[in-house]
Amino acid sequence: MVAPVVYAGWMSVFREQSSGLGFGGVERTFVGLGNYSAVLSDPTFRASFLHVAGYCLLYIPVMIGGALGLALLVDSAYARAKRFFQLAFFLPHAVPGLIAAIIWIYLYTPGLSPVIDWIDGAGGSWNFFSPGHALSSMVNIAVWQWVGYNMVIFFAALQAVPREVIEAATVDGAGAWRIALGIKVPIIRSSVVMTVLFTCVGAVQLFTEPKLLSDKAQALGNDWSPTMYIVSKAFIDQDYAGAAAASLLLAVVAGALSFVVTLTGKRWQES
Repeated sequence: MVAPVVYAGWMSVFREQSSGLGFGGVERTFVGLGNYSAVLSDPTFRASFLHVAGYCLLYIPVMIGGALGLALLVDSAYARAKRFFQLAFFLPHAVPGLIAAIIWIYLYTPGLSPVIDWIDGAGGSWNFFSPGHALSSMVNIAVWQWVGYNMVIFFAALQAVPREVIEAATVDGAGAWRIALGIKVPIIRSSVVMTVLFTCVGAVQLFTEPKLLSDKAQALGNDWSPTMYIVSKAFIDQDYAGAAAASLLLAVVAGALSFVVTLTGKRWQES
Protein backbone atom coordinates (compact mmCIF):
# COMPACT_ATOMS: atom_id res chain seq x y z
CA MET A 1 0.00 0.00 0.00
CA VAL A 2 2.79 2.40 0.91
CA ALA A 3 4.83 1.89 -2.26
CA PRO A 4 2.08 2.98 -4.75
CA VAL A 5 1.24 6.01 -2.57
CA VAL A 6 4.89 7.09 -2.46
CA TYR A 7 5.25 6.56 -6.21
CA ALA A 8 2.08 8.56 -6.89
CA GLY A 9 3.40 11.34 -4.66
CA TRP A 10 6.66 11.39 -6.60
CA MET A 11 4.84 11.47 -9.96
CA SER A 12 2.54 14.28 -8.80
CA VAL A 13 5.33 16.83 -8.34
CA PHE A 14 6.68 16.47 -11.88
CA ARG A 15 5.29 17.28 -15.30
CA GLU A 16 6.34 15.92 -18.66
CA GLN A 17 6.88 18.65 -21.25
CA SER A 18 8.04 18.61 -24.86
CA SER A 19 10.95 20.86 -25.65
CA GLY A 20 11.04 23.15 -28.66
CA LEU A 21 8.66 22.07 -31.42
CA GLY A 22 8.44 18.58 -30.06
CA PHE A 23 11.59 17.27 -31.76
CA GLY A 24 13.69 17.34 -28.61
CA GLY A 25 11.84 14.59 -26.79
CA VAL A 26 9.99 14.77 -23.51
CA GLU A 27 11.50 16.32 -20.40
CA ARG A 28 10.39 15.71 -16.84
CA THR A 29 10.16 19.01 -15.01
CA PHE A 30 9.75 19.55 -11.29
CA VAL A 31 6.62 21.67 -10.68
CA GLY A 32 6.07 21.19 -6.95
CA LEU A 33 2.39 21.64 -6.13
CA GLY A 34 1.58 22.81 -9.65
CA ASN A 35 -0.34 19.64 -10.55
CA TYR A 36 -2.39 19.85 -7.37
CA SER A 37 -3.23 23.48 -8.12
CA ALA A 38 -4.25 22.60 -11.67
CA VAL A 39 -6.49 19.75 -10.53
CA LEU A 40 -8.12 21.78 -7.76
CA SER A 41 -8.80 24.63 -10.18
CA ASP A 42 -10.50 22.27 -12.62
CA PRO A 43 -14.29 22.72 -12.22
CA THR A 44 -14.87 19.19 -13.54
CA PHE A 45 -12.87 17.71 -10.68
CA ARG A 46 -14.70 19.78 -8.09
CA ALA A 47 -18.07 18.91 -9.63
CA SER A 48 -17.25 15.19 -9.41
CA PHE A 49 -17.19 15.45 -5.62
CA LEU A 50 -20.54 17.23 -5.65
CA HIS A 51 -21.95 14.39 -7.75
CA VAL A 52 -20.70 11.79 -5.27
CA ALA A 53 -22.01 13.86 -2.36
CA GLY A 54 -25.48 13.78 -3.90
CA TYR A 55 -25.09 10.06 -4.47
CA CYS A 56 -24.13 9.50 -0.82
CA LEU A 57 -27.07 11.55 0.48
CA LEU A 58 -29.43 9.23 -1.36
CA TYR A 59 -27.55 5.93 -1.23
CA ILE A 60 -26.28 5.72 2.36
CA PRO A 61 -29.60 6.30 4.19
CA VAL A 62 -31.45 3.91 1.86
CA MET A 63 -28.83 1.18 2.06
CA ILE A 64 -28.13 1.41 5.81
CA GLY A 65 -31.82 1.78 6.64
CA GLY A 66 -32.76 -1.13 4.38
CA ALA A 67 -30.02 -3.40 5.74
CA LEU A 68 -30.88 -2.56 9.34
CA GLY A 69 -34.59 -3.03 8.71
CA LEU A 70 -34.06 -6.44 7.09
CA ALA A 71 -31.75 -7.52 9.92
CA LEU A 72 -34.33 -6.53 12.53
CA LEU A 73 -37.05 -8.38 10.62
CA VAL A 74 -35.00 -11.56 10.33
CA ASP A 75 -34.02 -11.30 14.01
CA SER A 76 -37.59 -10.78 15.20
CA ALA A 77 -39.38 -13.43 17.19
CA TYR A 78 -41.97 -13.82 14.43
CA ALA A 79 -39.49 -14.55 11.64
CA ARG A 80 -39.43 -18.01 10.07
CA ALA A 81 -36.84 -19.67 7.83
CA LYS A 82 -34.14 -17.24 9.01
CA ARG A 83 -31.28 -19.11 7.32
CA PHE A 84 -33.09 -19.10 4.00
CA PHE A 85 -33.74 -15.34 4.07
CA GLN A 86 -30.17 -14.60 5.16
CA LEU A 87 -28.90 -16.46 2.10
CA ALA A 88 -31.55 -14.96 -0.19
CA PHE A 89 -30.71 -11.39 0.85
CA PHE A 90 -26.96 -12.03 0.63
CA LEU A 91 -26.96 -13.64 -2.84
CA PRO A 92 -26.96 -10.36 -4.83
CA HIS A 93 -23.64 -9.47 -3.17
CA ALA A 94 -22.15 -12.69 -4.53
CA VAL A 95 -22.66 -11.30 -8.05
CA PRO A 96 -19.56 -9.28 -9.13
CA GLY A 97 -20.26 -5.56 -9.35
CA LEU A 98 -19.51 -5.42 -13.07
CA ILE A 99 -21.93 -8.24 -13.83
CA ALA A 100 -24.59 -6.71 -11.57
CA ALA A 101 -24.33 -3.38 -13.38
CA ILE A 102 -24.64 -5.09 -16.79
CA ILE A 103 -27.72 -7.00 -15.60
CA TRP A 104 -29.37 -3.79 -14.44
CA ILE A 105 -28.49 -1.94 -17.66
CA TYR A 106 -30.37 -4.71 -19.48
CA LEU A 107 -33.33 -4.19 -17.13
CA TYR A 108 -33.18 -0.43 -17.73
CA THR A 109 -33.01 -0.59 -21.56
CA PRO A 110 -36.27 -0.03 -23.50
CA GLY A 111 -37.12 -2.86 -25.87
CA LEU A 112 -35.17 -5.37 -23.78
CA SER A 113 -36.41 -4.83 -20.25
CA PRO A 114 -39.51 -6.63 -18.94
CA VAL A 115 -39.63 -3.98 -16.20
CA ILE A 116 -40.20 -1.21 -18.73
CA ASP A 117 -42.77 -3.38 -20.49
CA TRP A 118 -44.66 -3.74 -17.20
CA ILE A 119 -44.51 0.01 -16.61
CA ASP A 120 -45.74 0.73 -20.14
CA GLY A 121 -48.47 -1.89 -19.76
CA ALA A 122 -49.67 -0.14 -16.60
CA GLY A 123 -49.93 3.13 -18.52
CA GLY A 124 -46.79 4.67 -17.04
CA SER A 125 -43.58 5.98 -18.52
CA TRP A 126 -40.08 5.88 -17.11
CA ASN A 127 -36.63 6.50 -18.60
CA PHE A 128 -33.97 5.10 -16.28
CA PHE A 129 -31.21 6.86 -18.24
CA SER A 130 -32.70 10.36 -18.26
CA PRO A 131 -30.83 13.14 -16.39
CA GLY A 132 -33.50 13.18 -13.69
CA HIS A 133 -33.43 9.41 -13.10
CA ALA A 134 -29.80 8.40 -13.75
CA LEU A 135 -28.77 8.96 -10.12
CA SER A 136 -31.60 6.87 -8.68
CA SER A 137 -30.88 4.13 -11.24
CA MET A 138 -27.26 4.08 -10.07
CA VAL A 139 -28.27 4.01 -6.40
CA ASN A 140 -30.66 1.12 -7.08
CA ILE A 141 -27.82 -1.01 -8.46
CA ALA A 142 -25.59 -0.34 -5.45
CA VAL A 143 -28.38 -0.90 -2.92
CA TRP A 144 -29.38 -4.18 -4.59
CA GLN A 145 -25.79 -5.43 -4.34
CA TRP A 146 -24.81 -4.22 -0.86
CA VAL A 147 -27.95 -4.23 1.30
CA GLY A 148 -27.77 -8.00 1.87
CA TYR A 149 -24.09 -7.90 2.76
CA ASN A 150 -24.62 -5.26 5.42
CA MET A 151 -27.77 -7.01 6.61
CA VAL A 152 -25.61 -10.04 7.49
CA ILE A 153 -23.28 -7.78 9.52
CA PHE A 154 -26.19 -6.27 11.43
CA PHE A 155 -27.83 -9.64 11.97
CA ALA A 156 -24.60 -11.09 13.39
CA ALA A 157 -24.37 -8.13 15.77
CA LEU A 158 -27.98 -8.62 16.84
CA GLN A 159 -27.18 -12.17 17.94
CA ALA A 160 -25.01 -10.68 20.70
CA VAL A 161 -27.93 -8.71 22.18
CA PRO A 162 -28.73 -10.31 25.56
CA ARG A 163 -31.99 -12.22 25.23
CA GLU A 164 -32.82 -11.58 28.89
CA VAL A 165 -32.89 -7.84 28.17
CA ILE A 166 -35.43 -8.38 25.38
CA GLU A 167 -37.48 -10.72 27.56
CA ALA A 168 -37.51 -8.18 30.39
CA ALA A 169 -38.66 -5.44 28.01
CA THR A 170 -41.41 -7.72 26.68
CA VAL A 171 -42.60 -8.43 30.22
CA ASP A 172 -42.67 -4.68 30.90
CA GLY A 173 -45.03 -4.27 27.96
CA ALA A 174 -42.63 -2.98 25.29
CA GLY A 175 -43.82 -3.64 21.75
CA ALA A 176 -41.80 -4.90 18.81
CA TRP A 177 -41.03 -1.37 17.52
CA ARG A 178 -39.86 -0.14 20.90
CA ILE A 179 -37.65 -3.19 21.42
CA ALA A 180 -36.13 -2.82 17.95
CA LEU A 181 -35.45 0.93 18.07
CA GLY A 182 -34.97 1.43 21.80
CA ILE A 183 -32.95 -1.67 22.71
CA LYS A 184 -31.50 -3.51 19.74
CA VAL A 185 -30.32 -0.59 17.60
CA PRO A 186 -28.52 1.24 20.46
CA ILE A 187 -26.72 -1.97 21.46
CA ILE A 188 -25.35 -2.57 17.94
CA ARG A 189 -24.32 1.06 17.38
CA SER A 190 -20.67 0.10 16.88
CA SER A 191 -21.61 -2.16 13.96
CA VAL A 192 -23.76 0.58 12.44
CA VAL A 193 -20.88 3.08 12.68
CA MET A 194 -18.43 0.61 11.14
CA THR A 195 -20.80 -0.09 8.26
CA VAL A 196 -21.42 3.62 7.62
CA LEU A 197 -17.65 4.19 7.63
CA PHE A 198 -16.96 1.47 5.07
CA THR A 199 -19.91 2.62 2.97
CA CYS A 200 -18.69 6.23 2.89
CA VAL A 201 -15.17 5.23 1.88
CA GLY A 202 -16.54 2.94 -0.83
CA ALA A 203 -18.97 5.56 -2.11
CA VAL A 204 -16.18 8.14 -2.54
CA GLN A 205 -14.43 5.66 -4.84
CA LEU A 206 -17.56 5.06 -6.94
CA PHE A 207 -16.66 3.92 -10.46
CA THR A 208 -18.31 0.78 -11.88
CA GLU A 209 -21.96 1.87 -11.86
CA PRO A 210 -21.53 5.38 -13.36
CA LYS A 211 -18.93 4.15 -15.84
CA LEU A 212 -21.25 1.55 -17.33
CA LEU A 213 -24.32 3.76 -17.16
CA SER A 214 -22.46 6.63 -18.86
CA ASP A 215 -22.74 4.81 -22.21
CA LYS A 216 -26.54 5.08 -21.98
CA ALA A 217 -27.01 8.08 -19.68
CA GLN A 218 -25.21 10.86 -21.49
CA ALA A 219 -25.70 13.23 -18.55
CA LEU A 220 -23.13 11.27 -16.54
CA GLY A 221 -20.18 11.75 -18.87
CA ASN A 222 -16.74 10.17 -18.57
CA ASP A 223 -15.66 12.15 -15.50
CA TRP A 224 -18.80 12.09 -13.36
CA SER A 225 -17.07 10.74 -10.24
CA PRO A 226 -13.55 11.44 -8.92
CA THR A 227 -12.31 7.98 -9.91
CA MET A 228 -13.73 8.39 -13.40
CA TYR A 229 -12.00 11.78 -13.61
CA ILE A 230 -8.69 10.16 -12.59
CA VAL A 231 -9.00 7.39 -15.17
CA SER A 232 -9.93 9.91 -17.87
CA LYS A 233 -7.01 12.14 -16.87
CA ALA A 234 -4.53 9.28 -17.05
CA PHE A 235 -5.66 7.17 -20.00
CA ILE A 236 -7.48 9.67 -22.22
CA ASP A 237 -5.57 12.91 -21.60
CA GLN A 238 -2.30 11.00 -20.92
CA ASP A 239 -1.69 13.30 -17.95
CA TYR A 240 -0.33 10.80 -15.46
CA ALA A 241 1.07 13.44 -13.13
CA GLY A 242 -2.31 15.16 -12.90
CA ALA A 243 -4.00 11.81 -12.32
CA ALA A 244 -1.54 11.03 -9.52
CA ALA A 245 -2.27 14.40 -7.88
CA ALA A 246 -6.01 13.83 -8.18
CA SER A 247 -5.62 10.33 -6.70
CA LEU A 248 -3.82 11.66 -3.64
CA LEU A 249 -6.40 14.41 -3.18
CA LEU A 250 -9.11 11.75 -3.32
CA ALA A 251 -7.22 9.75 -0.67
CA VAL A 252 -7.08 12.85 1.55
CA VAL A 253 -10.83 13.38 1.18
CA ALA A 254 -11.53 9.72 1.98
CA GLY A 255 -9.29 9.94 5.05
CA ALA A 256 -10.96 13.13 6.26
CA LEU A 257 -14.40 11.60 5.73
CA SER A 258 -13.35 8.50 7.66
CA PHE A 259 -12.19 10.69 10.55
CA VAL A 260 -15.46 12.62 10.63
CA VAL A 261 -17.59 9.46 10.53
CA THR A 262 -15.48 7.79 13.23
CA LEU A 263 -15.62 10.85 15.48
CA THR A 264 -19.38 11.23 15.02
CA GLY A 265 -19.92 7.53 15.66
CA LYS A 266 -17.79 7.65 18.81
CA ARG A 267 -19.86 10.50 20.18
CA TRP A 268 -23.06 8.62 19.34
CA GLN A 269 -21.83 5.52 21.16
CA GLU A 270 -20.87 7.59 24.23
CA SER A 271 -24.24 9.38 24.36
